[in-house]
Amino acid sequence: MNEDPSGDVWVAEQPPARVDVDGKLISLGQLETTWRSRIHFRPLLVRVLHKSRLRYYGKPEKKMDMPYQAYFEVADGSGMMSMVLWNSLCPEWYNSINVGTVLLLEQYAVKDSYPFKTQPTPRDSQMKRFTTIEISLNVRNPPTKISIISEEMVKPEWGLPEVKYRFVTRTELDDLPNNHSCDVIGLVTFVGRVERTRKKEDGEDFWLYRWAHAIDGTSDKPFILEIFATSQPDVFERIHPMTYLVCTQMRVVRDLSENPSHTIYLTTSNESQIFITGWHKGQPYTKDTKVKNFIQWTRTQSEANQMRKTVIGGYYPFPRPPNNFLKYCKNNKVESVLKAIGELGEEIEGLHYREHKRIAIQGIISAIRYIGCSSAAEDASGVEPVQVQHLRIHATGFYQEEINDAPETEEMTRTCSSWQSDLWAQVKDKLMKYLHHSMIFPESIPCKFDYMYKDLLMQQYNLHAAVHQPKETRIDKNISEFKSTGGFGYYEVTVLGINHDVAIDVAFLPLFGHEDPHLFPVEEVENDPLLSCMSCISSCQQATGNGTFYEIVKAAMDLDSKHVVCILDVCHLGDDKVEVFLSKIYKTVEADVPDPV
Repeated sequence: MNEDPSGDVWVAEQPPARVDVDGKLISLGQLETTWRSRIHFRPLLVRVLHKSRLRYYGKPEKKMDMPYQAYFEVADGSGMMSMVLWNSLCPEWYNSINVGTVLLLEQYAVKDSYPFKTQPTPRDSQMKRFTTIEISLNVRNPPTKISIISEEMVKPEWGLPEVKYRFVTRTELDDLPNNHSCDVIGLVTFVGRVERTRKKEDGEDFWLYRWAHAIDGTSDKPFILEIFATSQPDVFERIHPMTYLVCTQMRVVRDLSENPSHTIYLTTSNESQIFITGWHKGQPYTKDTKVKNFIQWTRTQSEANQMRKTVIGGYYPFPRPPNNFLKYCKNNKVESVLKAIGELGEEIEGLHYREHKRIAIQGIISAIRYIGCSSAAEDASGVEPVQVQHLRIHATGFYQEEINDAPETEEMTRTCSSWQSDLWAQVKDKLMKYLHHSMIFPESIPCKFDYMYKDLLMQQYNLHAAVHQPKETRIDKNISEFKSTGGFGYYEVTVLGINHDVAIDVAFLPLFGHEDPHLFPVEEVENDPLLSCMSCISSCQQATGNGTFYEIVKAAMDLDSKHVVCILDVCHLGDDKVEVFLSKIYKTVEADVPDPV
């Protein structure tokens, strides 16, 4: 990824300079009021309070060696101002200029501020912000001189502000408004695989992201964290369960108009920084009271007890689509995403490695088949699953023989594991196109975290190894050998096109049987009767017992022959593996999608 400072050209750390800083300086406040009348500026002595991710602005038609840019917010006793690091200075200095770093700047340029850049939320409301100008550091015009002053050399009389934070606990998070900025610390209990999403719908640039859960002991609910790459590849790629994770400048995402109890989560901003165990030493936040309280809480916890709850990788169905399809359209600009089933083949072929897309299709739920644990395991390993003998439930009742009014028996409910509609029975052999995308793969199944194989698991769920690893040093263990988070089977759902000439098989994975009920909260699908029934499977034995599948059939028959909109989560897993999961079903009355003429 172009925004990651990876490779030999990126200097890992610049040593502190031995310089005399007692000479004549200029403050940021003085600089703002006098800069237009000056050609040369006296040195600045500042502390870094915020750091943005790298921005790569290279284009094929423009020949530039190092088209990089990074924003920082720096401050002295007079206030705070933006500072921009340009081009070849980024590889030289980006990794060394961090939040808390004290800098002596000489031979810098001053320019009018760029009006459209993001602004971090100031942690000190009393601090003055100088927003009309920014400090520009470049290799020429003029050649900037940057010196890092070690913390031991900083004198109180310089009046440099300390870095402040806004840590919140998980209990406090529930009361925060949408888009509120905060910092969090927690013990990681789940981390998902790394996925990519396009920055622009038709563009070739991608955002890199993953999901994580972290707990802090103040609530039984975790922080749900959407973590985009922050130009810290060594940290981003090594997030794993049981590490202490700090995320700064996170934004609250919640929609009170949808459902006040709807799950709240945090997402990174342009100025977010992330840190895990091994990276905390020397960070300014280690002095924060809430950080100290968290560390105190971790000392009271049983490591074995927390390990039992840890999960890594797999398909993560979050955030859930909203209850209302029009709101989904508004949130996702879905007018260009509502696809005909026949177009899905091309859409899937156009996916890049680990690219995730959410796609809406219109159709008719026509068949459902439950694939039990043993078959699912074979399916996930790429082996065609062996199907057990089972009865099919007809729209008007059961058949091998036709039994319309027969009482339900335990034997029947135990063996009934598939259903098809009358319409499907009539058209399935006459289709012009039938897409089969109900296969699941080892990468689709969340698995228990095993500390012994920590490096292997992290490697499996990243895009690639950060450093080339010779084959002889790798651990010879396949991802499918790790224990999954439950005895999950899954469902194959057939969606028929509204013109009855095309169809697609997709998968639905019930992820709600884990011992941590907050990992995949079942209430997220409670307003979707069919998916709610299918989600209540906590183990494969329950799928065909106690009338569970019969409840699924009843919910499916309520949709029989009705036009619905299905939201699909699609992700390219590499090679020829593409997972297609059913995430949401909207009835067309709710969806307000007109039938085609």
